[in-house]
Amino acid sequence: MNKVFLIGNLTRDPELTETSGGVSVCHFAIAVNRSYTSSDGERQTDFFNVTAWRGLADTIARYVKKGSKVAVSGSVQIRNYEDNQGNRRTAVDVIAQDVEFLTTKAQGGDDFYDAPAPSGSNAPAKKKPQLESFDDDGDIPF
Repeated sequence: MNKVFLIGNLTRDPELTETSGGVSVCHFAIAVNRSYTSSDGERQTDFFNVTAWRGLADTIARYVKKGSKVAVSGSVQIRNYEDNQGNRRTAVDVIAQDVEFLTTKAQGGDDFYDAPAPSGSNAPAKKKPQLESFDDDGDIPF
């Protein structure tokens, strides 16, 4: 079984692109702190490249930014390639199956009501619900 669960912060804004076939793909990286500290008291951090596809890619690009905390579940993909100098390299990527946004609005997260409508959509942007004042004369209605 190839399954990974990570919680970390985005190290850069997500990059949304499309394949030649029109499929959305989003690339981003997260920094994940290890659960232990080194001998000098510093916590070690690992950096993971994450790829999301289709609707998940669009949602991530729309609602998160550098610094946002996310929980990613997915699988690990290892790929081999040759760099510009002809050296054989290995890259480890996480292919996201689910991403949960953990940064709250109070912590600097985006407001879902103010977010623009998805590109290519004719749906209007959602408005914040407004509370209406009412005159409470103190009478109990029953």
